[in-house]
Amino acid sequence: MDSMRRFNTISEYNAFNNNETKHPLVSIVDLSKADPRSGSRMYFGFYIVFLKDVKCGDMVYGRNTYDYQEGTLVLLAPGQVAGINSNGEIYQPKGNALAFHPDLIHGTSLGKRIQEFTFFGYQSNEALHLSERERNIVLDCFSKIDYELERGVDKHSKRLIVANIELFMDYCTRFYDRQFITRDHIHQGILAKFENLLNDYFGSDKPQTIGLPAVAWCAEQLNLSAIYFGDLVKKETGKTAQEYIQAKLIDMAKEKIFDGSKNINQVAYELGFKYPQHFARLFKKRVGHTPQEYRSLKS
Repeated sequence: MDSMRRFNTISEYNAFNNNETKHPLVSIVDLSKADPRSGSRMYFGFYIVFLKDVKCGDMVYGRNTYDYQEGTLVLLAPGQVAGINSNGEIYQPKGNALAFHPDLIHGTSLGKRIQEFTFFGYQSNEALHLSERERNIVLDCFSKIDYELERGVDKHSKRLIVANIELFMDYCTRFYDRQFITRDHIHQGILAKFENLLNDYFGSDKPQTIGLPAVAWCAEQLNLSAIYFGDLVKKETGKTAQEYIQAKLIDMAKEKIFDGSKNINQVAYELGFKYPQHFARLFKKRVGHTPQEYRSLKS
């Protein structure tokens, strides 16, 4: 799994999988046409979506292993590295992949919206697990794109191809929303663990030594990517992960402010603020009063 293959163009990836290049910027790749291979890591210079039909080894993103099974949809953005760890065994790839270059979508509705599809930034344990019905919808989207590619390039093809990719992205958004609910056994207790993590953090000396807890740090402690973690918290609570952390911070601050043996600057330092004025500004924004005003109101 140490070898690295680099694919900067769609045609390079098509050639690797014995597929014809019908369009230089987009392809529906039939992975069953590829030669049998052993596992390797791959760098992609374009967007790529894998729909695998068989479990042929551990799907790896970067250095992490996907929560991967048959029928799993894996979505990668340009510049990401993924691959299969087959433990040295030869396997026959099966399934389909949608590959499209960023140049295809520049100046289109999809190009303007592509940053909305945060699932391209999800990492280990965060792939999209499809029901049979959802899988058929994905294959139908792929089929429509491939139909346009078979017809050849004309004045309508780019618009129709991009529109179908955008439709596919919207379906993926719906499927992930469903997964946040139906795979609750996977996410069970994430918010409780997040809450406990923050309680332990603020109950230790970490705020004074490390500073305020960052979203990325919290996500790492919970074995999730920052983007997936943020989306999960937002869907479950209606707050961003940063807002959730700030709400916990304010709750802790309110308790500490009532300790008359400490001045406001000490409270700020204990909570992880390097500059007390930053604490005062955040507290005023969230509570409507400065820390000193709040202490006076409650005394």
